Amino acid sequence: MNTYLLLASLLALLVGLIHSFLGEKLIFSSLRADKIVPTKVSPPLKERHIRIIWASWHIVTFFGFGFSALLYWMALPSTTLEITLSIKLAIAIPMLLSALLVLSATKGKHPGWAGLLLIGILICLS
Repeated sequence: MNTYLLLASLLALLVGLIHSFLGEKLIFSSLRADKIVPTKVSPPLKERHIRIIWASWHIVTFFGFGFSALLYWMALPSTTLEITLSIKLAIAIPMLLSALLVLSATKGKHPGWAGLLLIGILICLS
């Protein structure tokens, strides 16, 4: 096992958790009106802007988790087939989760969810 890659994997996971937690606490809590998705308007931003900023904030965390998984799998001794499948999953899962997050946060009004969903599906079909 590659200790450096394992430590990098754990650190990427920790950074992702801290990123989402602090973002919720320091930025989005004051913009939330008893819902998961923040909707309070803070001029010059509109509600739709707040929603996509929130979703984008957490997409970064999803991708950080995907990179963490890649680093972890790269740290393990494995076959080429296992590595290929691991890489596909580490990319597809954050894409699919991000698609759901953007779809939910923007009520389907931001087209980014469709692209993210299609990427995730195509990876799963490959």
